[in-house]
Amino acid sequence: MANIKDLEIQFTDEQITAFGGISLLYKMLDNCHFKDELSMVSLPKQGSNRGYSPIQLIYGLFTGVWCGASCFNHLDIVRYDPTICNLMGWHHAPDHRAYQRYFEKFSQATNQHVFGALNEWFFSNLCFDNFTLDFDSTVITRCGEQEGSAKGYNPKRPGRNSHHPLLAFVADLRMIANYWLRPGNTAALTNFISFLEDTLSRLKGKKVGLIRADSGFFGGEIFDYLENYNDGKGLNYIVACRFNNKIKMKLVSQGKWVEVAKGDLHSRDNLSSRRLGKVQAYRYGASGP
Repeated sequence: MANIKDLEIQFTDEQITAFGGISLLYKMLDNCHFKDELSMVSLPKQGSNRGYSPIQLIYGLFTGVWCGASCFNHLDIVRYDPTICNLMGWHHAPDHRAYQRYFEKFSQATNQHVFGALNEWFFSNLCFDNFTLDFDSTVITRCGEQEGSAKGYNPKRPGRNSHHPLLAFVADLRMIANYWLRPGNTAALTNFISFLEDTLSRLKGKKVGLIRADSGFFGGEIFDYLENYNDGKGLNYIVACRFNNKIKMKLVSQGKWVEVAKGDLHSRDNLSSRRLGKVQAYRYGASGP
């Protein structure tokens, strides 16, 4: 039988916690002056003078998520950990129902205002410019009657209610720039231009060097907006094309290919497409082995 090593066992009367590492996260927020920024945005106010301050509730939400909370009920983990409360300088921590009551005050307009201001502040502090923005959409299946869920395109669980959110990523930093939750019966193109305008407003003062999107965002209206953005200066973009028969025939007839890298061939051609009674020419790029 293998020898069992002796383990030193100690006892203490001091309060301890399994989540002592979050003190580093608190220091990060303090160094970023996050609390000062929260005090400057128009957070919903409490209706009672006995209510917890909005900043305490937001910090409590962060703490609960860092400790592993995945729903409002789990936020009580902060309330029943006196070490964390002492670390934050709180005499009392909110009950999970206090979080629910407060965040019910957030409307769509409030979300746009508060998170738009916080996103703009966050990206303005990054010492980086010339962003590459990636746009995508995804399907989140809902097993119930959650607000805003609806039946739509759902490749994994057809017929189920779902949400179809739009997402924007800063590819260079691997960070989320914007996020809109939409009903499941929307297409990828639905309200995309409004979403793009909102995303660019949150990156105010930063240069967007390239926009990338998949074939779900392929559309003449989007191309016109990107090419005419900022009084005709436009935005550089790469949008995947739907590989339909017309595109295939055009590629077969293309004879001029340029090798841009070993084993990677590239061809550029103009393809006219008729839409809305007008003939519009867009430039397509094709690459392949």
